[in-house]
Amino acid sequence: MASADVMHGNAPHGVPHGDGEAHASVRGYVTGFVLSVLLTAVPFALVMSGTVPAATAVAVAIGLAVVQMVVHLVYFLHMNRASSQSWNMAALVFTVIIVAILVIGSLWIMYNMNVNMMPGMMPVDAT
Repeated sequence: MASADVMHGNAPHGVPHGDGEAHASVRGYVTGFVLSVLLTAVPFALVMSGTVPAATAVAVAIGLAVVQMVVHLVYFLHMNRASSQSWNMAALVFTVIIVAILVIGSLWIMYNMNVNMMPGMMPVDAT
C-alpha cells in the first residue's frame, strides 16, 4: 500500500493514519461490548437481587453508568487524547454543558411549579 493512501485516509482497518492513530478493530469493539454488558449487568443484578440497600444500589448504578459512558466514548466513538480529537472533545464538553443546563433547569422549573401550583398549600390567613 502506498503511503499516500495511508495519508489520505484510504488505509484499511488496523493500519495507522498519518497522525499515528489506528482504525478501530474488531477486538476493540468486542472489548467495548463486553465491558458495556458487564457495566449494565452488575447494577441490574444488584437491584434485582435486593442484597444491598436501595441507596447503595442507586449510587453504584450511577457510578457504573458514568464508567459506561467513558467506555462508549473510548471504544465506540474512538475519542482519545490525540491532538486531532480536540474539536471532538470541545463538542462533547459543549454537549454535556447544554444537557446539564436542560436537566437542571427542568428540575428547577418542575419543583417551583409543584410548590406554587399545589391546591390547598397556600398559607393560612391569621385573621
